Amino acid sequence: MGRKPKDTLKSKRAIKSSLINFFRDHPNQGMNYKQIAAKLGLNSHNERDTLIKCINELLVDGILEEPDRGKYQKVVSTQYVEGTVDMTKSGSAYILVDGMEEDVYIPPSKLNTALHGDTVKVLLYAKKKNQRPEGEVAEILKRKRMEFTGVIQVSEKFAFLVADSKRMVLDIFIPISKIGEATDGDKVLVRILEWPANVKNPIGKVIKVLGRPGEHNTEMNAIIAEFELPEEFPYEVEKESREISELISEEEIEKRWDFRGIPTFTIDPADAKDFDDALSFKKLPDDLFEIGVHIADVSHYVKENTELDKEALLRGTSVYLVDRVIPMLPEKLSNNLCSLRPDEDKLCFSVVVVMDKSAKIQKEWYGRTVIRSQKRFAYEEAQEVLEQGTGPYAEELLTLNKLAHILRKRRFEEGAISFETEEVKFILDENGKPISVFKKVRKDAHKLIEDFMLLANRKVAEFIFKKNTDLNQKPFVYRVHESPNLEKLLSFGKIANQFGYKINTNSDRDIAKSLNWLISKSEGKPEQNMLQSLAIRTMSKAFYTTEKSSHYGLAFDYYTHFTSPIRRYPDIIPHRLLAHYLAGKGNVNQAIIEAQCKQSSDMEIRAAEAERASIKYKQVEFMREHINEEFEGIISGVTEWGIYVEMLENKCEGMIRMSELSDDRYVFDEEHYLIRGINRGKVFQLGNMIRVRVIAANLQDRTIDLDVAK
Repeated sequence: MGRKPKDTLKSKRAIKSSLINFFRDHPNQGMNYKQIAAKLGLNSHNERDTLIKCINELLVDGILEEPDRGKYQKVVSTQYVEGTVDMTKSGSAYILVDGMEEDVYIPPSKLNTALHGDTVKVLLYAKKKNQRPEGEVAEILKRKRMEFTGVIQVSEKFAFLVADSKRMVLDIFIPISKIGEATDGDKVLVRILEWPANVKNPIGKVIKVLGRPGEHNTEMNAIIAEFELPEEFPYEVEKESREISELISEEEIEKRWDFRGIPTFTIDPADAKDFDDALSFKKLPDDLFEIGVHIADVSHYVKENTELDKEALLRGTSVYLVDRVIPMLPEKLSNNLCSLRPDEDKLCFSVVVVMDKSAKIQKEWYGRTVIRSQKRFAYEEAQEVLEQGTGPYAEELLTLNKLAHILRKRRFEEGAISFETEEVKFILDENGKPISVFKKVRKDAHKLIEDFMLLANRKVAEFIFKKNTDLNQKPFVYRVHESPNLEKLLSFGKIANQFGYKINTNSDRDIAKSLNWLISKSEGKPEQNMLQSLAIRTMSKAFYTTEKSSHYGLAFDYYTHFTSPIRRYPDIIPHRLLAHYLAGKGNVNQAIIEAQCKQSSDMEIRAAEAERASIKYKQVEFMREHINEEFEGIISGVTEWGIYVEMLENKCEGMIRMSELSDDRYVFDEEHYLIRGINRGKVFQLGNMIRVRVIAANLQDRTIDLDVAK
């Protein structure tokens, strides 16, 4: 069920990475697989089997060779690697290479026109002892983007775009004939047309005038353009959507388990329009409960390789900006056909479990259903029923809540980490201006739904994995979360120790136990959000893959995403695969599914970055109305250029620039996460409480400037 009380076996990805790094550091050393296993600390039978598979794959890829039978070594003639450009504000870059522990440093003069996010081929320089790998860009294999937003500066004969993105460190030259309707100071979208050899700046043209900087629609449209979010659906996609029948035939209903007579309801935010999950509840004899987790059957309407399907995969996910949603599916599907609205028959894909009062599952069933929700709860309404013990479906909600508490407690006992990060929400006026900001509060109603969605995701993945006898022939989509980065965790441990929290890194279970203890003990204290945010940064990023592995943060051996197909494409894929396998059908092309996983993971990252950008912009806009006001805050970061402070009242983060600290000359102590005055010894340390004054809020840069309140 959960993680066993021992360290998790290393995943194939981790073993392959360790193998590549080992041979990179020992290029002329030949070894057999037993010697390699010993060097990498791979002791179990499963890990050694995985090692053999990794060696064979690297032989095929030309990274390893077998000069003597059973002995392997690195192909030393290979001096090139491929990776992704991660640009810094200074103009240098790091190349992120799969399988390499260290990123490859590229100085600005050796980038050869590469930009942030580009896929490049890099010539590696000979590595010196105890130095990071360095190299130069030899070839640009794929441009990440060719369009940039920013403010245009127009002179008599030419113009330049100063890009919004801090990772676009060069201005884009624009011939005066290519500025279109843009005027000096406009926010525009520019496309790079060419970048001649030996020319410092790329050459582009204005393709869209977004408006004047600082206006709500201008800035939201700039974020949409900056992250290349699609604003409208293509005609063919809308046409396919319009042609889908809204009628559910009796023939279709007869194929499904009919839940229309069983108490069923949804619980969602008050302003939600798409309801893709519902719960049904039926009391059975012998203190048993039949609980249905019903998920909108999007795959019934969105067929593979249709224009609808291609567009959904391209988008990957719905994107939730502060003032709008950019949906993955057209409105007819997301808010109508697939939305589990009350008093309407709806098609679902369901996980149905029979559970006893200790939340142990006695029976389980997976398949297609038809439901009719009798009640649409907002979280606040459901919470009121839970707190008062009376109201619509009180018995059902109270019982589900008790079971959810048991599931949650069990999950944490098995090693799950109970992160509860604070999210901010804005109240906007009719012009999109933020008039207040508040922290979202998660109560039992939120957690109840979350616990049963987690249960469904886990059980579907477990069912498919255990049903498959030949995993190579029956791939599935898993949501994988690997163990924390040990180096980052040790650094975090030093910070936590300053507040009296000790992080035990002896094993995965010890790490989880320590983090949960920290979360519990810091609750309600000023350092709570700062420490949790830093702890989350030590975690590996979750991703989608066909390679089954565990989910560290949830302590699940099996996990997928199944419960949000209206807004996440990777949830549609498990629906299709589950239906395929339940019908007893054969092979599925794993390479295609893996490519869809990669696309889904990439689009998830893009959506998160766009959502953060829109929140940051609104925070800056909100703070413009509070210039010269003072706030209590906590130091959330220290760097050589200044001090980051998160204001407790509104969760907005700003910076005290080092140049504003005029009472002394300050130096950055990286080892102890502090800034210290040389003459007076005054210290600004990560986690310290501090009172600050807002001195500026720059909408263009999305930054808030602070100084220390006198």
